[in-house]
Amino acid sequence: MNASYGVSAWPNVREVNEKMDRLVGMPLLPIREEAMARYLRYFDSKCAGSKAMIEEAKGCIPGGVQHNLAFNYPFPLVIDRAEGAYLYDIDGNRYIDYLQAGGPTLLGSNYGPVNEKVWETVRHSGPVTGLFHEYEMKLARLIQTCVPSVELYRCLASGTEADMVAIRIARTFTGKERVIKIGGAYHGWSDQLVYSLHIPYTQTYEAHGIPKAVSGATGEAFPNCLDSLRRALEANEAQGGTAAVVVEPFGPESGTRLVDRDYNAGVRALCDEHNALMIVDEVQTGMGRTGAWFAFQRDDLGGITPDIVTFAKGVAGGFPMGGMISFGEELSALFSPGTHGSTFAGNPLGAAAALATIGVIEREGLVAQANERGEQLRTGIMATDNPLFASVRGRGLLNAIVLTRPCAHAAVGWALDHGLIINAPSPTVLRLAPPLIASEQDINEAIGILALMPNDLATE
Repeated sequence: MNASYGVSAWPNVREVNEKMDRLVGMPLLPIREEAMARYLRYFDSKCAGSKAMIEEAKGCIPGGVQHNLAFNYPFPLVIDRAEGAYLYDIDGNRYIDYLQAGGPTLLGSNYGPVNEKVWETVRHSGPVTGLFHEYEMKLARLIQTCVPSVELYRCLASGTEADMVAIRIARTFTGKERVIKIGGAYHGWSDQLVYSLHIPYTQTYEAHGIPKAVSGATGEAFPNCLDSLRRALEANEAQGGTAAVVVEPFGPESGTRLVDRDYNAGVRALCDEHNALMIVDEVQTGMGRTGAWFAFQRDDLGGITPDIVTFAKGVAGGFPMGGMISFGEELSALFSPGTHGSTFAGNPLGAAAALATIGVIEREGLVAQANERGEQLRTGIMATDNPLFASVRGRGLLNAIVLTRPCAHAAVGWALDHGLIINAPSPTVLRLAPPLIASEQDINEAIGILALMPNDLATE
């Protein structure tokens, strides 16, 4: 399984972060009345079916939708069918999908070979038995070929569960309670990690209904600041030490806040110095999206070896699946049965989907193709000379546009009006995550839409 990296040059992190800080400090501008009226007319005229169904859904579903990503103003879209890089709503509108359900549909939506393997498995054994199935072992062996140095693979049901279990394992292994995450990072919705989401040092601001004591053993360090992490580790020494440091390899929120190329090596060194485990969250970056099977394998990230790696989302091509891998026999022994229960862990349906997904990525050379399409996307966006775009960065097919003005949420709405689904992890950043199967034509179509994005969108 050979792979090359999806980035030709590492950005100047200090320069990018300084630009972002300046942008966030800019004064807010209101949305012009005529612009809002034009926006609302589009949805009223083109998406009447979605509007009617969401109104009906509000009578039986809180807010009218079940998933946070579905929220949209003035109302969510109702998707009728999905195919590859495209989604189609019930009114017949087509959208290029660069959101990919937040990451799971790594091969695009409704990918035939994965679906066929799942249907075959469901017909043969059903979706779950609660007992052992050969696909569990086959999947674990395949993961070991992706990461030859890995000891064991533990199937789980989601990224939230994977991060939660990884922390439990770290605490059991070290005998320590405290964990440190990076401010602004997202590691799922388990109570102890709903802490300083999106914005550093906001602590329990978004922890609705979660007692503060639950995250009492959770601390944070400022993004891309090894001195901040060192201070947090040293402060924990007086309280029994640190069980683990949890990081996203490209920085919080999938690289929304960049890290220096030697940052992860610095984290590894500090963890070793303080006898803490290093947990790398690859829920977004794993399974080939960044030009290697896992981002931590990249030499340009310092060639580190974590203690535990968590992943989910794309591993099963859109079907629910998560997991974690470990390094070292003693640590891996704690993954044994009885240490954690999970009803759907290792189920035949999810394991079959993961086997098919990884097999397709390998056979079709999609890691290398992700590098090519990612370079095409980044180069094409900057070639538009759109004054709204300050820079574009990314690895493989995980990319971001840094804006010259803090108007990202308005930009997402404009893009949706024009048939492109993206999201805004911060006021100055647009996130683009095409599927690994995106064609040259798909990428060019998206670039064409982005080229037309106006420079006078409302700021936030």
